[in-house]
Amino acid sequence: MTNALPRQPKDSHIQDLYRGCLLGGAVGDALGAPVEFMTRSQIIQRFGADGIQEYVPAFGKLGAITDDTQMTLFTAEGVIRAWLRGNLRGICYAPGVIARSYQRWYHTQGLHHPMHDDGLDGWLLGHRELFSRRAPGMTCLSGLKAMGNSNDVANNDSKGCGGVMRVAPIGMYFATLAGRNVQEQDQAMGGAFELACQAAAITHGHITGQLASGTLAVVVMRLLLGEPLPQAIDAVLNALRSQPGHEETLRAIQEARQLASERPNDADALAQLGEGWIAEEALAIAVYCALSATDFRSGVTLAVNHSGDSDSTGSIAGQLLGAMHGAHAIPASWISPLELREVIEEMADDLATLNEWNLEDDTSTDEVDFYFERYPGW
Repeated sequence: MTNALPRQPKDSHIQDLYRGCLLGGAVGDALGAPVEFMTRSQIIQRFGADGIQEYVPAFGKLGAITDDTQMTLFTAEGVIRAWLRGNLRGICYAPGVIARSYQRWYHTQGLHHPMHDDGLDGWLLGHRELFSRRAPGMTCLSGLKAMGNSNDVANNDSKGCGGVMRVAPIGMYFATLAGRNVQEQDQAMGGAFELACQAAAITHGHITGQLASGTLAVVVMRLLLGEPLPQAIDAVLNALRSQPGHEETLRAIQEARQLASERPNDADALAQLGEGWIAEEALAIAVYCALSATDFRSGVTLAVNHSGDSDSTGSIAGQLLGAMHGAHAIPASWISPLELREVIEEMADDLATLNEWNLEDDTSTDEVDFYFERYPGW
């Protein structure tokens, strides 16, 4: 195996943005985890007027990630495996490949499913830290338990935020495929939106949960391609309006934009958007924080210091802010103790470089061997 593997982006700025997106989501998740079930008044009572600003132990350790980041990593694994399968076999149903990745996550939660009789392989499952239950969402668990095959979708009416919090890697993936080709970016935007909706539908049956997921993926994609956040939101809302059942998602994002314009960086204003337990509220809170924040830290701390689903809103806000500002903008005190930091960084690099991988039909090459071992099942 050559020392050049795994690949890293040749452009250090691209690497910084991709790592920023995944690391940003993970640090927001870790910062919000200890206060997830606390009210804002309880947070202030415990941590002072500014609320939680640095990690405190959760799940017995400092910098612990939750199911939000775990499932985000398995989404990333799923889209990369789907890309490999499509390139090598010429055909692939990407949502089904992502569903199998979610079943691998389900396995890490100490649960069994008949689909686990094969396919429990790959790089992620080699990291024992992932085999930890971190308050996993009941809708995700029940949806995966009920799955009959990898093409199934959820038979429920849930629009919980468990679908939207995990789909940022889909936006990252399509940003890589589109690159700087303006003609391909519109097509990639449609692909990112559709696949993120399909990924959410694996566990969440409500159209709002799915459309909020598609919206996030497109915004992430456009941020990574260098578009400012307000313009990225404009673009996705134009596409969203053509979707049946878009009203709740559209209204939530519009309210977030208006509040960010009129009352930026205001915890009291943030409460008007809800608590983040459902998809459109979690997305709206994250959008508000990313639009009104002066920097990465202020946006993420605002996103977690509220009454509600603090780890999920912190994670989504961190994904947006990380894609905007890059990994270098994340406070060192949040990066250093972060659980699975190196894995998250490598996954971000894989998403940024997959269209550069050498997939020639010569399996003796180090690169082909490396990536086929890392993402088998193609």
